[in-house]
Amino acid sequence: MNGTLLALLGYVLLQLAVVFLLARRPQTESDYLLAGRSLGPWLAVFSVFATWFGAETCIGATAEAYAGGLGAVAADPFGYALGIVAMGLVFAAALRRRGLLTLADLFRHRWGPGIERLAALVMIPSSLLWAAAQVRAFGQVIASVSELSLIAATGLAALVVIIYTAVGGMWADAWTDLVQGLVLILGLVLLLVVFALAGGFETLPETAAAAAARAPGRDRPLIEVLAVPVFGTIAAQELTSRVLSMRDVTLARSATVAAGVVYLAVGLIPVVVGLGAAATLGADLEPEQVLSRYAQTQLPPVLYVVFLGALLSAILSTLSGALLVAGSLAARNLIAPLAGERITERGRLRLNRAAVVVFGVIAYLISLGSESLYALVEQASGLASAGVLVLMVVAIFIPALGGIASAAAALLASVAVYTLASALDWTMPYLASLAAAALAYAALAPFGPRSGDTVPARFSRT
Repeated sequence: MNGTLLALLGYVLLQLAVVFLLARRPQTESDYLLAGRSLGPWLAVFSVFATWFGAETCIGATAEAYAGGLGAVAADPFGYALGIVAMGLVFAAALRRRGLLTLADLFRHRWGPGIERLAALVMIPSSLLWAAAQVRAFGQVIASVSELSLIAATGLAALVVIIYTAVGGMWADAWTDLVQGLVLILGLVLLLVVFALAGGFETLPETAAAAAARAPGRDRPLIEVLAVPVFGTIAAQELTSRVLSMRDVTLARSATVAAGVVYLAVGLIPVVVGLGAAATLGADLEPEQVLSRYAQTQLPPVLYVVFLGALLSAILSTLSGALLVAGSLAARNLIAPLAGERITERGRLRLNRAAVVVFGVIAYLISLGSESLYALVEQASGLASAGVLVLMVVAIFIPALGGIASAAAALLASVAVYTLASALDWTMPYLASLAAAALAYAALAPFGPRSGDTVPARFSRT
């Protein structure tokens, strides 16, 4: 076993040690899913940043910049950063003051348990696709520094993250996000320093222009490219869970905005490396290998290990967040309601942990059948989020509009239209699904009961 792999395994074991140290802290479902709603400024900012800054930002954005120039990276980091900031400015305070545990809770409160379950069903696949993308990236990193096959390396990665997430929940996730976020920033800053010392900025205009010149024509307009990350981020349960974990409404707003700014600043580093890498590596590499290849050839061995640790940090934090979300939606909003008052708090904890394990295995299986990291992330952001966004806006800002039929129609229309539009290669599948969801909600607003739930202000299912 080589030294690089040993160092990475040591880093992962250190993260697992932190998780097991904090494993007994969650005593209730709220502790496990939202860290007892107690995250302070540092944990809050880095929890959002580290959860969102995943493999697609490090590997995917570098690849897109290398292959298509600056115009190819509108979605990441620019679109996702804008989505995080918009969440903080517009939605974070309103969500935090409601005492939610999941977004599906918001929909139950406004439209009843039927819409709660339907929303959970359409949101879970998005989290699974997001998790699968990170499992794939984790496996690629392990395979690149060992003699393991990609399947074996991906299986090892899935096992580590399943244990990591199931044991610790949000408490451990938040603390390890802080460590991982700092390691991630350190690793990318070191790479940028080496890039500058090697004269990368001097040749950057030339290589960036060459990348733009050889870029394939954009098959979707810019407004569609930006809509997916911006609106998909706002409607993502992964981001909402971080907002709900913060200790007060003011922090929920300010920390989320700050995390978006940090995301953009750090996210520009892989873009710069991708734009300038051709001067060193040539223009004929597989794009998804550019970042790791550049780091391997340009960094001294010790700094290369630090960089790989940073890359694993990005993957671990995002992957654990996605699995926790999928598990919480299934356990809290689909399965636990069937047991009613018979399920105890300890039973809820066990149910959430079991759901994380099940979805971790499913994410691993999805990752084995995927061919593109960037495509997985785009599908995760686009699938069903348009309908969820429409319901969020209505529930928070215009709660008197429409009823159960409207909500169901919006969710189903968004999934159906996005799936159909993607299959038919429409140029604006996401905006089509968003328009379909809004129109379906408005068309059925005069019909059907307004709500199936009479709980007025705080949720009874805590």
